[in-house]
Amino acid sequence: MPKRRLLQFEPLGDRMRARLEPDFELCPLFAEGDRAGFLAREGASFEVAITGGHIGVPAEVAAALPNLKVISSFGVGYDGIDAAGMAARGVIVTHTPDVLNDEVADTAILLWLAVTRRLIPADRWARSGAWAEKGMFPLTPTAERRRVGILGLGRIGQTIAERAKAFNATILYHTRTPKDVDYEYRGSAVALAQDSDVLFVITPGGAGTRKLVSAEVIDALGPEGILVNIARGSVVDEAALVAALQAGRLGGAGLDVFENEPVIPDALKTMENVVLAPHIGSASVETRQAMADLTCDNLTQWAKDGTVLTPVPECRHLAER
Repeated sequence: MPKRRLLQFEPLGDRMRARLEPDFELCPLFAEGDRAGFLAREGASFEVAITGGHIGVPAEVAAALPNLKVISSFGVGYDGIDAAGMAARGVIVTHTPDVLNDEVADTAILLWLAVTRRLIPADRWARSGAWAEKGMFPLTPTAERRRVGILGLGRIGQTIAERAKAFNATILYHTRTPKDVDYEYRGSAVALAQDSDVLFVITPGGAGTRKLVSAEVIDALGPEGILVNIARGSVVDEAALVAALQAGRLGGAGLDVFENEPVIPDALKTMENVVLAPHIGSASVETRQAMADLTCDNLTQWAKDGTVLTPVPECRHLAER
């Protein structure tokens, strides 16, 4: 029996290739010079696709794949895929939830602590000889007993909350509807920011959350507040963030994601109250391997019996058939 053709949107590591090659013929779309021509000729031959959360499946590519049945996406976020549209076509979309919760939460806490205790400027102080020449590094605020706001209390948000408890934090949150948790609910992002010392942003990306963290939210957080974005760059109004930091209307920011990655506004690079990371929330060897394994598991399970392990919510009804 011939192997099913698997359309690749990005390169695969050796372990993923070894997992998939027994069941699929791997076809790297990213290596095609004339992608439109390739898809016009061969798009109908693909039932299966593999992509990354940051790449997704562009609408014009999806339209060129009339017989597509499953998309396996590497990452928990899938805002680059029209999941509702895929579900309407009967296409199952999968992602990699849960296996990265701890790593992303750890990165969020790391950014918070680094901003609060001014770790990067302190490192420069030590390396430059300023400690010997000028004396002790200036005192910083404590991270203890802060009011920690979490914008998006999903799996990762709840893991961040558990981490924050170690710092004797009061936990507040905002989601579209209250959850059955022992944390304080706020009815809007503005109300949450107003009552928080640090605001963790961990909502999904996409049109529904674009610039959810607006100038109003940032101003509500205030000149002593810290914003940590570990979600998607699109969720924060980046221009408003830069303006607030420049004007002293926001105390600091820890940012792992940006509006136009990998481009970062030059203004952010010069600010000592800002810590920047190049989208490394889940980027440990162990966690990325677990994500890769789950990406493959979804495909091999589908090839075996037509089911998948971790469909996105929009496609659960298809996976249950």
